[in-house]
Formats: sequence, structure tokens, C-alpha cells
Amino acid sequence: MPRIERTADITWSGNLARGEGKISGGSGAMQLLPFTLATRIGNPEGKTSPEELIAAAVGSCFAMSLAGELTKAGSPPQLLSVDSTCVVDEVDGSHVVTEVQLNVHARVPGLDDAGFQRIAREAEAGCTMARLARGSATVTLSASLEQ
Repeated sequence: MPRIERTADITWSGNLARGEGKISGGSGAMQLLPFTLATRIGNPEGKTSPEELIAAAVGSCFAMSLAGELTKAGSPPQLLSVDSTCVVDEVDGSHVVTEVQLNVHARVPGLDDAGFQRIAREAEAGCTMARLARGSATVTLSASLEQ
């Protein structure tokens, strides 16, 4: 795979407690996504957060990794549904991403559960964003195969 570079533009106005930021992706796929401290640590109220973006990044990367591994094994998936959760906690007085939880439910004709579990673990181990998250976090995986 060639080197990949993607960009995001972020602006912030005001102090931390009452300020507001906007995130736009260089691709144009996301534009002016609002975020604030209040909605980051409380009710999201339709605004995003770095943690939500991490959950989305790890979950979508894992879905692609799993689809690739299943296809390579001769069992391309009909459907993969991934729920991803980013957990931040206080560790030694600092806030740290401590866990990313991946829950996948899959429809893969012709594959038994043992094979699916093995391939799902391989896909998680090779997932670029999960590897990045493992710098400070534990990545947990729960995988279920529709029979």
C-alpha cells in the first residue's frame, strides 16, 4: 500500500470552558463538525468529539481490515456491522484513551464460527487504527457470526 496522508482543518474560538471548535476534513466528506468541551464531557447535543472520531476511525478501519481478511480467506462477507466505543479515563492525573471496544456482527456464508473468530482476531491485529490506539489503550474485540 502506498503512503497515505489525510488532513483535517480545525478552528477554535474562545476559552476552553465556553469556546467552540469546528472540524473539516480535507476530503470534503465532513464539513464544519462542531465540538465543545461541554458536549465532549456531557451530552453530545448533536456535536462530535475527538473520542467519537477515534471510535469511528478504529471501527471503520477494522471493518475494512476484516473484509479484506475474509475475502483473502475465500469467504467474502455479505454484511459486517461494527459498533466501536472509545473510552477515556483519568490515569495518573491525565486523561488517556484506555480502551477501544469493537463489537462486530457478521454475515459470512460458508464460514464456521471458529474460522470467523480466528480471522476477526487477525484483522484486529492488523488494523492500522487499532494499532495506533494500542499506544495507550487496550483494544477489545467481540465477534459474532450470524448462522
